[in-house]
Amino acid sequence: MARFELKLPKMGESVAEATITNWLKEVGDKIEADEAVLEIATDKVDSEVPSEVSGILVEQLFGKDDLVQVGQTIAIIETEGGEAVITETISVEETVAPAEAVEIEKTIETVQETVASTDFSGSDKFFSPLVKNIAKEENVTLNELENIAGSGKDGRVTKEDILKYIEDRKSGVVQTPQAVEEAPKVVAETPKTETPKAVEPVAQKSQQAVPVSVNGGDEIVEMDRMRKLISGYMTASVQTSAHVQSFIEVDVTNIVKWRDKVKTAFEKREGEKLTFTPIMMEAVAKALKDFPGMNISVDGDYIIKKKNINLGMAAALPNGNLIVPVIKNADQLNLVGMAKAVNDLGNRAKAGKLKPDDTQGGTYTVTNVGTFGSVFGTPIINQPQVGILALGAIRKVPAVIETPEGDFIGIRQKMFLSHSYDHRVVDGALGGSFVKRVAEYLEAFDVDRDF
Repeated sequence: MARFELKLPKMGESVAEATITNWLKEVGDKIEADEAVLEIATDKVDSEVPSEVSGILVEQLFGKDDLVQVGQTIAIIETEGGEAVITETISVEETVAPAEAVEIEKTIETVQETVASTDFSGSDKFFSPLVKNIAKEENVTLNELENIAGSGKDGRVTKEDILKYIEDRKSGVVQTPQAVEEAPKVVAETPKTETPKAVEPVAQKSQQAVPVSVNGGDEIVEMDRMRKLISGYMTASVQTSAHVQSFIEVDVTNIVKWRDKVKTAFEKREGEKLTFTPIMMEAVAKALKDFPGMNISVDGDYIIKKKNINLGMAAALPNGNLIVPVIKNADQLNLVGMAKAVNDLGNRAKAGKLKPDDTQGGTYTVTNVGTFGSVFGTPIINQPQVGILALGAIRKVPAVIETPEGDFIGIRQKMFLSHSYDHRVVDGALGGSFVKRVAEYLEAFDVDRDF
């Protein structure tokens, strides 16, 4: 019998870790090749990890809700014969000359001593590899780590918990145990109003008792994992960015007429449906090239000017949750390419087939609130971006039409564009000019263009 190490596969260049959400196979279960063994989740996308071999699951190295790094072994599968190969330990002497072996052995010993000095294995508490790595990099001692109030399952310290602790420690909100021992008087003189900041658990709410219906008629349902993430993202965005909005009404009559004229031929030739979304995305991409100040992100006191224009498109999932897949290098796509990208990401989002990389790297986001009949909205910025555009419903409205012969009232197809932007780095002149440029591109749409 051979033992095969099932590792967390690489899920994209920007994804380094995932959380185990459910084991589909238990120890002792038979597994076929390409059969899913467990379910994992990144911060945006859920997916399954299949087995590369057939065999028996003999060991689970991580439990549910554990954070795993890409490349880490997560399970051991016993196979018949020599079907799979695991990493073998090869002695130094077998691969190098004796003199070189001595030097390498010394280097190994030095590394082992260094690792031991920052080892957290002496604790009775469980800490994920990511938390340990952050602790080592930030010189967080085992004593400090054990005293951090964890918001994870069973009080486990999460990535967010330790990052908040480090931030509070740098700002002086909390003190290290060593500082407390060396300067007890200073701690005692700290104003009482600051005490709650130092001792309040990060996820105190998550440890509260489940609410109980008073009259027995209310249904109490816990948020699923994605809804909890969305809740955290939205709250953090409002607390981070100074949101301000600009609204503009756009006449899209020419676009409606053109789409009605070519949509059948477009679908026949390209095998894709032509919606209004790719037309809008095309205009947004052009406007971002004209106003690169909207294609940025904020990191502390620094502004990062993005080289690529990667458009996020908010998509509603069948379960009511929201996800934002990203169209990479959107400014380089023609209308056909944009339509294919929009349809592909939208269809895979609904089917739950998005890959982690599909939701990474966005530089600006567009959301279509008009899909649900909303005339306009005030969307929340997708951090760390600085702007998001909401597309309102297209409606037939009476409008004043100017002609050389005079003005008259006519029926036009119009919609509202709602632009939310971060007033920390984007002022009204830029935010308003950008959305106005999007409107100009839409109103100047060429009705004689080919698709």
